Amino acid sequence: MATMAAAAASSMVRVVPSCVGASAHGRGDSKAVVALQVSRLGDMRLATGRCGVRRGFVKASAGAVNGIAGDVAQEESSRVGSVSRETKETSVEVSINLDGTGICDCDTGIPFLDHMLDQLASHGLFDVRVKAKGDTHIDDHHTNEDVGLAMGTALLQALGDRKGIRRFGDFSAPLDEALVHVVLDLSGRPYLGYNLEIPTDRVGNYDTQLVEHFFQSMANTSGMTLHIRQLAGKNSHHIIEATFKAFARALRQATEYDVRRLGTIPSSKGVLSRA
Repeated sequence: MATMAAAAASSMVRVVPSCVGASAHGRGDSKAVVALQVSRLGDMRLATGRCGVRRGFVKASAGAVNGIAGDVAQEESSRVGSVSRETKETSVEVSINLDGTGICDCDTGIPFLDHMLDQLASHGLFDVRVKAKGDTHIDDHHTNEDVGLAMGTALLQALGDRKGIRRFGDFSAPLDEALVHVVLDLSGRPYLGYNLEIPTDRVGNYDTQLVEHFFQSMANTSGMTLHIRQLAGKNSHHIIEATFKAFARALRQATEYDVRRLGTIPSSKGVLSRA
């Protein structure tokens, strides 16, 4: 692949698989080819057509694949969602950049929730900004809920039509004795399956019942199918933090581009939406 790129003096090199028009393979009806476009800067973009070849026809190094994925991402519109939510109970502003670097700028008025959102940004490599003011003099319920709702709406915006994404994410994260498994599907079908056994009512001042409520709120507005299962754990802080880390990594998997799709929607229906 590197040799081909270096040798290409023109801006386009076309590689025609032997199966195209080859009756010996019974593939005479195959239609298209693989094109390696070499830009003046030496970047390569892979555009694959449909061809009945065996696995291994085109082999690329991990670095080349990552480069292609980066090109695909750059060609898509910016994947950023921004939401302002105002009620009599809370004022929430949220933005999320799915192609970020893990920057977190969060002030919800709930320190433990800020800590968990930092895990989401850091391990998902999302840039997350949350500014919230709410009636925390009563309790954290309304603010926690509305941050989750706004986060889900911002994610929905950032995903757009979901072309080219992997769609599914599956990750298990340990934190000392705690182990939590998260599986999700950016299907447009909101559902939460939640199985955490948090042994204490509070972590610091944070009501541990609010963990489920946060994820339910985010699943509802994003249109996400989300399953959370605790496999091990005794410490409440560890269980919750492992949950957010596993969620971050699963969401990162699901939102990343699949280079084999090249802009197609990952659904046999041809659409993924909340409608």
